[in-house]
Amino acid sequence: MLKKIAHIGIAVEKLDSAVKMYNEIFGLKLDRISEFPPQKVKIAFLEIDGVKIELLEATSQESAIAKFIEKKGAGIHHIAFEVDNIEKAIEELKVKNFSLIDEKPREGAHNTKVAFLHPKSTGGILLELVESKKD
Repeated sequence: MLKKIAHIGIAVEKLDSAVKMYNEIFGLKLDRISEFPPQKVKIAFLEIDGVKIELLEATSQESAIAKFIEKKGAGIHHIAFEVDNIEKAIEELKVKNFSLIDEKPREGAHNTKVAFLHPKSTGGILLELVESKKD
């Protein structure tokens, strides 16, 4: 079902500072920065050996990222796995009694469909399924 790690989501307070740190200290190159209004976040993608690091800055105090940082502080927010067929993956997880935040895929950033699994059924880790939309 899972193909590979699509990205690791990291909640940050200041996107520009975080991008600078990952670039200057670790030499990771910035792929792109974009805003994703449905989730009230600004996103920077960096890449290392085929795995993307997704830095997430809240653009509103109402965003999930703002609430996460308020509760837990900046840090790893989620791990995303690429799948070929997100609807099929969701159905398989339901059969296996996983608790899902999204029982149907929703629009994700950068032309993707996404669904999140609830941390209570994944050992406390927020997991995301990602399917790239076919053109």
